[in-house]
Amino acid sequence: MTEQRRLAAIVSADVAGYSRLMGRDESGTLAALKAVRQEVVEPAITRHGGRIVKTTGDGLLLEFQSVVNAVRCAIEVQTAIADRSGGIAEDRRINFRVGINLGDIIVDGDDIFGDGVNVAARLQEIAPPGGICISSRVHDDVRDRLDTEFDDGGTQSLKNIARPVQVWLLRPGRAIPLKAAPAPTTLTLPDKPSIAVLPFLNMSGDPEQEYFTDGVTEDIITELSRFHSLFVIARNSSFSYKGKSLNIQQVGRDLGVRYLLDGSMRKSSNRIRVTGQLVDTLTGNQIWSERYDRVPEDVFAVQEELTQAVVAAIAPQIELTEQLRAARKRPENLSAYEIALRAYAHAAEGRDKTDRGIADLAIREAKEALAIDPSSVPALHAICIAHSNALHGQLVVDREHALREAASAAARAIELDGANALSYAQRGIIVLLSGQLDRYPEALMDARRAHELNPNDTFVLRLLGTLEAAVGQHEQALEHGQQVLRLNPRQSRNHMAYNLMAYASFGAKKYREGVEWASRALNHMPSYAPAYIHYVVCLVGSGDVAKARVAFDSGKALAPEYFRSRLDSASSYAREEDSKRATTFLRISAGLEDPSAAEALR
Repeated sequence: MTEQRRLAAIVSADVAGYSRLMGRDESGTLAALKAVRQEVVEPAITRHGGRIVKTTGDGLLLEFQSVVNAVRCAIEVQTAIADRSGGIAEDRRINFRVGINLGDIIVDGDDIFGDGVNVAARLQEIAPPGGICISSRVHDDVRDRLDTEFDDGGTQSLKNIARPVQVWLLRPGRAIPLKAAPAPTTLTLPDKPSIAVLPFLNMSGDPEQEYFTDGVTEDIITELSRFHSLFVIARNSSFSYKGKSLNIQQVGRDLGVRYLLDGSMRKSSNRIRVTGQLVDTLTGNQIWSERYDRVPEDVFAVQEELTQAVVAAIAPQIELTEQLRAARKRPENLSAYEIALRAYAHAAEGRDKTDRGIADLAIREAKEALAIDPSSVPALHAICIAHSNALHGQLVVDREHALREAASAAARAIELDGANALSYAQRGIIVLLSGQLDRYPEALMDARRAHELNPNDTFVLRLLGTLEAAVGQHEQALEHGQQVLRLNPRQSRNHMAYNLMAYASFGAKKYREGVEWASRALNHMPSYAPAYIHYVVCLVGSGDVAKARVAFDSGKALAPEYFRSRLDSASSYAREEDSKRATTFLRISAGLEDPSAAEALR
């Protein structure tokens, strides 16, 4: 008899914890399973054009001609079962795990065989209770046809399957389309951006790994709470959703939060993979997602590192989303907090400007916010940032006034919120920009205090590294610069971290490394004048004076005032030997000193 083959969508499903359920209540479990099959599963299969190939005590093997219909059927079933289970004790619920694959099958009468079937069965085994796990072939076919988003589960080695399989996951409760229409909140949203961190899902298939997954979730909640710009839901409320089927938008309404972070963890013998995503609960839109792979040498060190990476990535993302939302509102509808957000965004934008118009706008908006709410710490921060950027870019008319107003704003912010890391960081950076070298140790103390309060803020880390380099602690500065890049390798302002690395490398007399770091900064932001300075002096340090002179001319053409001011004080090094070396090397690149002057200083 000729072997029959065809392409099909295969669905494999079984009941999670079936043996436990049967051991607890055999007759009740059988009755509940029968009801679910008759009332939910079988009608859905019929509606979506599938057929039941075979059943086992707790499992089903299904075949569909359409992969889209197969996924739709699975989503419908999982959603309906979750709705039915709302009033049932968690340890008595019928929860299916579903795996779906698209592949070639061998047909033998009513039965089917082959790798396509085997892969579906293995996908089902790694799906979470109430969830759906699909292969990349399925995902490729359905991603633009269904209003549902699957999470990347990475490449998995499945039992008795020769090749690794890329898998995608629809977690419990995510069967509700993510882009559903906005729903009204039952709790009033706080003025500050609000977030809940849902318990991360253990996808390892090993209950012993729950401690690690819960530990990551708890640490993220703790570390996010260090950001005083965020309203973070407490651990007990977040963990009340553990193991439950969820509607993201309903959770947002229940907790009164704008953002939800959830994720998953899978641990194998040689890798830990954590995925996370940030969702806007009002719109259902995903605004951030990332995957982190680590080698599990020291589990607790990995837990700490993963926590820092996630927190450092999502806190700025929430901040940016809030600023963009405020920017879209009509001016007459803005609250004091939203005006302060606009001011903060404009102040930050001034970092890369060559005129002070944006800084003036930020200061006006910040003062407008303070007129409405004199205790607005974000508005005070905006004043500090606007002035510091203008000072850094040599864009101030009255330098002493700018320093006084910025210092006063920082002091007031600390008075209002003495546990806010950014307030101490702003006071430190104002001292740094004042050029008062005898006060640099004082500024370094502020930076260290800010770092103690929030070790995950990359702005604070950059400032700490800069001040360490300024006082001669170059190796510590390089370490903190690397930490900035490790925490957030895709941050839009990494040219500033690269510049810190160049600054500290020059101080440590690692000139070739300094040239490389400054080059990276300029590739990232070609108009960034401080990086030109460090590029030039590191070139002189490495002996390439001719190239340094060309680079000096290019940098001076971009920022003439900045370069002229630096000829007398090349960089803000507090140590005399570092400052003299930087000034001499810059003057050599400008043709104002003979290259031989560098020999004794290198």
